[in-house]
Amino acid sequence: MVKVYKPGKVAIVLQGRQAGKKVVVIKQLDEGTKDRPYPHAIVAGVERYPRKVTRRMGQKKLATRSKVKPFIKVINYSHLFPTRYQLELESLKGTVSAETFKEPSQREDSKKAIKKQLEERYTAGKNRWFFTALRERFCVMLEYDLPCPCTLYAIATTI
Repeated sequence: MVKVYKPGKVAIVLQGRQAGKKVVVIKQLDEGTKDRPYPHAIVAGVERYPRKVTRRMGQKKLATRSKVKPFIKVINYSHLFPTRYQLELESLKGTVSAETFKEPSQREDSKKAIKKQLEERYTAGKNRWFFTALRERFCVMLEYDLPCPCTLYAIATTI
């Protein structure tokens, strides 16, 4: 079987609280574990995306609008949608592991480290697509399990 979810792969969450959010795979577990006997991945994603900035804004306003709120989660492969994008985050591999989820203080520390890394990448202008929210139409379709609008159009034209 082809391994789709390699570390650094960007995916979209399809189910749950973070549905429609973009995540980057930190660690993949294709065979599962004793606690979770299904294929899953440890991911880090953007819960709140940075806001739009313009040239007229001052440094203080620019700094507040460039903030990112991250999340870390263990997600089943069937709830992820792979994309063609990759994100090079070498330092994230050591910050999050399976033991991170057992202790709340470790979880907060790893979130802070991830936040720092993601904000550095955003201010540097790298991976612009990762830091933009999905368009509204796609999010609504995910929420209600609707088919893609292009397939609906194709069905309507053939009838």
